[in-house]
Amino acid sequence: MNITVEHLAIVAKDPVALKSWYERVLGAKAVWDNGQNPPTCLISLGNVWFEIYAAEKAQENPAHNKLSGFRHLALRVDSLDAAKAELEKRGVKFTEAERQAAGGGRILFFADPEGNLLHFVERAKDSNLPKL
Repeated sequence: MNITVEHLAIVAKDPVALKSWYERVLGAKAVWDNGQNPPTCLISLGNVWFEIYAAEKAQENPAHNKLSGFRHLALRVDSLDAAKAELEKRGVKFTEAERQAAGGGRILFFADPEGNLLHFVERAKDSNLPKL
């Protein structure tokens, strides 16, 4: 059986604003939109799609990284410092210090406008982890 990740869903209080943020801040590209209000859309970031659609109810604390379920999206970058500097220019606030990544390297957390956790991960050049 050959399994690959096609898309992840991000359920949003404001799907239009969230889609715009992912496009403006992270460089995501529009793939599909159902043309309805509120919309359901697909965007691509790298080789993964994200489906963004309207929430029926808000989660109490989406930034709590120790609750069960999917908690954060890790985005690999070549340079943590360069990625941080670029996102700061685009208005992203980093509220924690960088720390060590599981498996080696450095990570730095931030949140999208709806409080969903993301983090950059920079792997050491000599990392024993497989390349993506």
